[in-house]
Amino acid sequence: MKKTNALRHLDAEGIPYETFEYDADAEVDGVKIAELNHLPVEAVFKTLITEGKDKEHFVFVIPVAEELDLKKAAKVCGEKKIEMLHVKDLLPLTGYVRGGCSPVGMKKLFPTYIHETAILYDAIYVSAGKKGLQMRVNPEELGELTRAEFADITKEG
Repeated sequence: MKKTNALRHLDAEGIPYETFEYDADAEVDGVKIAELNHLPVEAVFKTLITEGKDKEHFVFVIPVAEELDLKKAAKVCGEKKIEMLHVKDLLPLTGYVRGGCSPVGMKKLFPTYIHETAILYDAIYVSAGKKGLQMRVNPEELGELTRAEFADITKEG
């Protein structure tokens, strides 16, 4: 397996991880990826990129079965309003494609927020930097590496 930028960053910091592959061509969402890999759905997280009014960017890492609450997200990052980044802008900004965006190893370290439930687990699963590859990593070590804050940033049930 060719190492992704995300995995190279973890290696450089000495952070242990495990990888899981799935069919990158399959049209599946994060919940289906969890099921295909026999992973606990509540411990599988997706990485979302947003943009503030002044074109500042923010990274949010939330459980795959949940939806980002843009009002809560804006509040935690001190913005009046934020919007999801357009898919066409994802690769030039982060170096990652939709479905393969990792919170680790982007072109730039953006302010990052991880959903507060992540700390309930010894490990969570996030994209390893390409479609078809997930990584299992300790949420606290992930938070330290990305300088993330843990916060309530999803919509209520």
